[in-house]
Amino acid sequence: MTIEYVDAGEAINHSQLSTMPHRAPDVTRGINYDRILQARNESHNWITYYGDYDGKRYSLLDQINVDNVKDLKVAWIHQSSATGMMASTSTYAFEACPLVVDGVMFVTGWDGLLWALDAVTGEQLWRYKHAVPFDVTLCCANVNRGCAVANGKVYMVTQNAQLLALDATTGEKVWQKTIGDVRAGESASLAPLVVKDTIITGSAGGEFGVRGHIDCWDLETGEQRWRTYTVPKPGEPGSETWPADGEAWQRGGANHWVTGTYDPELNLYYAGTGNPAPDFDGEVRQGDNLYSDSVVALDVDTGEIKWHYQFTPHDLWDYDSTMEMTLFERDGKKLLAHFDKNGYMFVLDRTNGELQHVTPFVDRIDWGAITRDGKFMPRKYPDKEGEPCHFFPGPAGAKEWTHASYHPEHDLFYVPVADVGATATRRRREFKEGMPYWGAAVEVDVDNMAGSISAFDSHGEEKWRYRLNLPMAASTLTTAGNLVFAGTPTGEFLALHAETGEELWRFQCGSGHHSSPSTYTVDGKQYITVPVGWGGWLEGIVPGMSGQGKGASLITFSL
Repeated sequence: MTIEYVDAGEAINHSQLSTMPHRAPDVTRGINYDRILQARNESHNWITYYGDYDGKRYSLLDQINVDNVKDLKVAWIHQSSATGMMASTSTYAFEACPLVVDGVMFVTGWDGLLWALDAVTGEQLWRYKHAVPFDVTLCCANVNRGCAVANGKVYMVTQNAQLLALDATTGEKVWQKTIGDVRAGESASLAPLVVKDTIITGSAGGEFGVRGHIDCWDLETGEQRWRTYTVPKPGEPGSETWPADGEAWQRGGANHWVTGTYDPELNLYYAGTGNPAPDFDGEVRQGDNLYSDSVVALDVDTGEIKWHYQFTPHDLWDYDSTMEMTLFERDGKKLLAHFDKNGYMFVLDRTNGELQHVTPFVDRIDWGAITRDGKFMPRKYPDKEGEPCHFFPGPAGAKEWTHASYHPEHDLFYVPVADVGATATRRRREFKEGMPYWGAAVEVDVDNMAGSISAFDSHGEEKWRYRLNLPMAASTLTTAGNLVFAGTPTGEFLALHAETGEELWRFQCGSGHHSSPSTYTVDGKQYITVPVGWGGWLEGIVPGMSGQGKGASLITFSL
């Protein structure tokens, strides 16, 4: 059969699909650093994880707006299914953000899956399945948060700590690199980020006592450019925040398991890091435990840490700080906003990490407090063996990994808030490679919980709140159509007025949301797409909904 190739950058020709089985048009060959730098200006596509390097999750598209969003209808559904044996605990559900390039959608799933779909019809163009070992050790279920595209390739990481480059037209593997030690409990789940001629990844597995790291790879060959460990060894800057004797630093956690953001003018990659290990037993790791629960600003050419800010020193509550670092400007200053698991919104000067202000964004915080100028005052934590300690927020935090979005015209962040507590009872465990290293038994509250989609300005003032009976567990998306989109644990996909929070539209998707919606246009028509399916570490976020129908579908809407 003769295959007709479509020039890079040319939208999909649907009349050709019947002559191109198991092949996608060659639309990603024209995706390079220069185009990603201007990603928001081609809002008809969604070519990188957050929609742009700055992490705003904001689109300039406005065909769907406050006046007509009530007319949104389902355009297509890609229904996925699970077959055969799966690696470790599987959720059979999406946690990803779909990418779209000129009519072709790329989306990852659980257990090493990646699809190329027709973005207008949902028709599968090809599917790739990576063979993940059945006995791979994973903390928090079998999940993947997305992919990257550039130079004719699609890049993804896998649960058994591999980085793959696939041919974007066929799904065939081009190269594969090992990025972690799966035997020790290392894994990977983030969407890689293309920067210049490289691709940046991070490791997961802090609950198994691994040493976190961030890696940079050559985009074409996969050759490793640099590795930066997020726990310093003795003698390195920050090592004084770990015990001077013993090996606590070698199993200190601080993994980078959610995609960072990037400022091309400063040449800095802003990486959030996870909890120290063991999660709740701080007695075996006295000190602040850098660079856990921090943002580290890395020189993308060398991996050197230029500055850091730690949101939760000596974490005793499992308050990872891996979630997005949103880049924005105010009064001529380059700033960074971060909504942390510990319940506080931080605004930093992103040139040097200097704190601007701190504000709580959830109602119930009793683990301690942080003053507006950053003074850290812990009050309650599981410090006595066998004694239960209840605290708010629980270990899933006031906001888990799912992302806020930012509307620059309104100076508003739209935050998926979780308001739920938990009880941790310290249980000391000796470290054993590849075994869970939590240091406590944890029980999350199954009642007395709440959630919201809350709008905060960059000074930390709450402007409106859309209240829910359950904690939010999915990302928000905002657009120039003056809209905010978000999915709820009970399955509703909502459109809210960006200035008031008024509900304008809803659709019941049949399963809870734990993913990141995106938007795009093809042939002048705007679409909103959302991966649906209940999965991940939901017993930590919404334990009362753990038995909810799992789903596993990609639902796309248009007018």
